[in-house]
Amino acid sequence: MTEDSPILEAVDVDKSYGDVPVLDEVSISISAGDVTALIGPNGSGKTTLLRALAGLHEPTAGEIRYLGPETARPIGYLPQHPAFRPGFTVRETLTFYASLVGDDEDAAMKLLKRVGLEAAADRQVEALSGGMTRLLGVAQATVGDPPVVVLDEPGSGLDPGMSVHIYDVAADLADAGTAVLLSSHDLALVERGVDQVVLLDQGEIVQTGSPAAIRDALEADSLLEAYEASVTGEAGTVRVRGESA
Repeated sequence: MTEDSPILEAVDVDKSYGDVPVLDEVSISISAGDVTALIGPNGSGKTTLLRALAGLHEPTAGEIRYLGPETARPIGYLPQHPAFRPGFTVRETLTFYASLVGDDEDAAMKLLKRVGLEAAADRQVEALSGGMTRLLGVAQATVGDPPVVVLDEPGSGLDPGMSVHIYDVAADLADAGTAVLLSSHDLALVERGVDQVVLLDQGEIVQTGSPAAIRDALEADSLLEAYEASVTGEAGTVRVRGESA
């Protein structure tokens, strides 16, 4: 599903930490009803870009534009390693976050049902598996029904079935009109489950478009093949921004 008007934009965004450049004139548009995947090597600037788009830090230059409706919580965010205070149940934890935007326990339970955690509502958060913790993080990111949801590597380190489930949740959110932006290294899931791909390498966007459009442009048989053709440097290396190769 897609809608033409962007709801979130990065316009010529630069980001540096001290003398180390991380993002270089990055411009992207995120649309309501789309799942957009940000892919790229480790150290390419994915998390930095996601945090900038989520409003968690200011770019060094350029502009982040939220163009959606005014709401109590315009953008929800799932960090790469979500953590919750021990000693509370899943229900209590999400009800607390819901209360911050004026919602109640019923609203929290609807979110738990949407991500598939309703049966674990009375489990202590410290007893959750890694996948369940990630799902609770996705539910927390959607508290208040923000028009944009940003998920930093939501499937990282999870078993294949749980990873697929998280992408299904992202697709359900998009079908309901939410703009979903996520980062991932699982190119097979990205290829089958997203509307738009943004490929970031060394802080710059090198490809953008639907998985099929990127494959066609590079005459590649798969998104992985297109990725390998677009990313500079030798496979398996780690590039450090600000240092010569």
